Amino acid sequence: MASAAEPRAGAPEVDAVVVSHNAAAVLGDCLRSLRDEVRGIVVVDNASSDGSEAVATSLGPPVTWVPAGANLGYGRAANLGVARTAGAAVLVCNPDLVLHPGAVAALWGALEADPAVGIVGPRLRNLDGSIYPSARAFPSLVDAVGHGAFGAIWPTNPFSRRYKLLDWDHGEARRIDWVSGACMLVRREAWDALAGFDAGYFMYMEDVDLCWRAWRAGWAVAYEPAAEVTHAQGVSTGAVPYRMIAAHHWSLWRFARRTTVGWRRALLPVVGAGLAVRCGVACLQHRAPLQRSRIRRGRHRSGVG
Repeated sequence: MASAAEPRAGAPEVDAVVVSHNAAAVLGDCLRSLRDEVRGIVVVDNASSDGSEAVATSLGPPVTWVPAGANLGYGRAANLGVARTAGAAVLVCNPDLVLHPGAVAALWGALEADPAVGIVGPRLRNLDGSIYPSARAFPSLVDAVGHGAFGAIWPTNPFSRRYKLLDWDHGEARRIDWVSGACMLVRREAWDALAGFDAGYFMYMEDVDLCWRAWRAGWAVAYEPAAEVTHAQGVSTGAVPYRMIAAHHWSLWRFARRTTVGWRRALLPVVGAGLAVRCGVACLQHRAPLQRSRIRRGRHRSGVG
């Protein structure tokens, strides 16, 4: 295990940290897309058991393999990886994405063009080429409640549209409240000043929290659509859906408690109760199609239906 990523000459002053957990099927494509974009790559592995190490180490330099020893969660593992790098900026990303050529150069250019920007995110595309809303607003309490209540059953509701910024042109570079931690470039100075991700978030919301703290500390957050990344989504989290649903709602609660001020804090018990109900509903929604699938398989085996 190396103490730092080995830098590749000629690349921007950027190192990449990839947090991986049982993502061997996609990890190789991710690392190959990074190899010509950055100086060095640190893969922090959250106790994978699917041969991920062989995939990563087969690529050789500039990849450095760092076993976390356990599943530390996303933010804590990313912090471990960033500590092994020395570039002027660090690209923190998921293993289930592929960078388009020139993506890192475009993100790096955004930092160089505006010294006030501490964090910048690319345009994320789904596998079908559609745009994933990776640049978002900090939701008001009303929008947070509305998005939580209606987002799954009425995706075009006005609360979600405001939160996901669905009504503006995602081809426009601009400052934004927060960008997805699936792929974000963070200026080293800003990362150090913020002490990285809050390790209290096991999964989800650590990116929102980092951007929120960045703005409070005087750093801007930006979106740069000239940098494009294709993201498969959910490769690692899909294997343990109920744990991830619970982690998501716990993270929402943690962020609500941190950011709610003034008279609105009196509403936190209501918010907490609503999140608990939403978590239960999300688990039931996930379970329902599995139950139907098992029933169909049982009927098929018994010759019924």
